[in-house]
Amino acid sequence: MVDEKISILDHLDELRRSIIISAITVLIGAAICFNYAYPILNILKKPAGSIDLKFVNIMDPFMIKFKIAIFAGIFVALPVIIYQVFSFIAPALKKNEKKTIYPLVLLFVILFACGVVFGYKYIMPVGTQWLLNQAEGQISPILTVDKYVAYASLFLLAFGISFETPFLVLVLVMLNIVSPKSLRKNWRIAYIIILLFAAIVTPDWSPVTMAIFAAPMIVLYEFSIVLAWWYKKLKKKKKEDLTEGGVEF
Repeated sequence: MVDEKISILDHLDELRRSIIISAITVLIGAAICFNYAYPILNILKKPAGSIDLKFVNIMDPFMIKFKIAIFAGIFVALPVIIYQVFSFIAPALKKNEKKTIYPLVLLFVILFACGVVFGYKYIMPVGTQWLLNQAEGQISPILTVDKYVAYASLFLLAFGISFETPFLVLVLVMLNIVSPKSLRKNWRIAYIIILLFAAIVTPDWSPVTMAIFAAPMIVLYEFSIVLAWWYKKLKKKKKEDLTEGGVEF
């Protein structure tokens, strides 16, 4: 019982340490990005074209710089945050599974960055213009900077998360919840779900925009299957090597 209590306390200390490291990294990133808040705002404004953002409260200019700094700080600190998450769960993994932590962290960050870039360059401009065009010249927009920053941040965050399909599939395969065979067998269902999802989230419902959104989702699904097969093959090879060496897997 004493050993169990000590183990739990050590686990809680490790959790506290991971949270503190992640928070400090975010604060350092936010402090650096605070001085570049308006250049970052100009980047966020580009997909919307020539828009004039307003503020209605005397505290808004400072608060907007603060919000942008925190948002950018989280993006900058993302690799450290993800690494801390995996480091926290590492003690529950087997020795050979711990070796996959670094590639998984790298995969998560790369996929998230690809999702953000894709959403920013190809979807956000079309979606934003479609929303603004709904005024049809009958009403004029008064766009406040705080509302726009919230809109842009959530938009990019959603696309970053949506690109984590290969990562999530690989984790599910590692946990033996799904298999590469089942993923390949149900590819038609997966494609239909992707197309339906693209039709729902595409703002202008045009076939071209839907294709732009659905195409990378399908590529990511296929990439997920390749990763799943690769992981299973690698695991099988290690098992055979250990068996030949007289070590029980």
